[in-house]
Amino acid sequence: MSKKIVILNGSPRLNGNTKGLIEAFTKGAESQGHNVKCFDLQTMNIRGCLGCFGGGKDKASPCVQKDDMIKIYPEYAAADIVVLASPMYYWGFSGQLKCAFDRLFAVAECDKFYRNPKKDCIMLMASEGDSKSNAEPVINYYESLLKHMGWKDLGHIIAGGVMKIGDIKGHKALAEAEKLGASL
Repeated sequence: MSKKIVILNGSPRLNGNTKGLIEAFTKGAESQGHNVKCFDLQTMNIRGCLGCFGGGKDKASPCVQKDDMIKIYPEYAAADIVVLASPMYYWGFSGQLKCAFDRLFAVAECDKFYRNPKKDCIMLMASEGDSKSNAEPVINYYESLLKHMGWKDLGHIIAGGVMKIGDIKGHKALAEAEKLGASL
């Protein structure tokens, strides 16, 4: 059965190493008939969450702020799978991804108990460091995030040892990303 997949690309490099992982994953997912929509957050006007608790009144436009999140909300609502793609910045997600993800709280505000819609999730990440200890903090954060969101992890790939644009070329993580996309 075809799945709807939304990718939130938090990389500021539109053709960087994270995008290489996204392209490989997308190739695998589309080969199985899945519908993939990628948002390059760097190119979008998305302001930070105000923490106002004023959202949730309109499911089509749940946040009080009216910016480019309005493009993401309907795709997110329809998605079966959300892919969080980012370079590793200080052992976490980039600010671009964190900012957009925080704004998804307005969707939870549509539920009187602040429940998030149930989604499956994947993390794709490019990282300069390539040791297990380097990846550990971001994996712990990702797993904790999913636990609290009530989401299911379908896998995570961290391509270590890539820093300069193009370092991802030939990296084993590309084949892993394509295989993960095709396995859905």
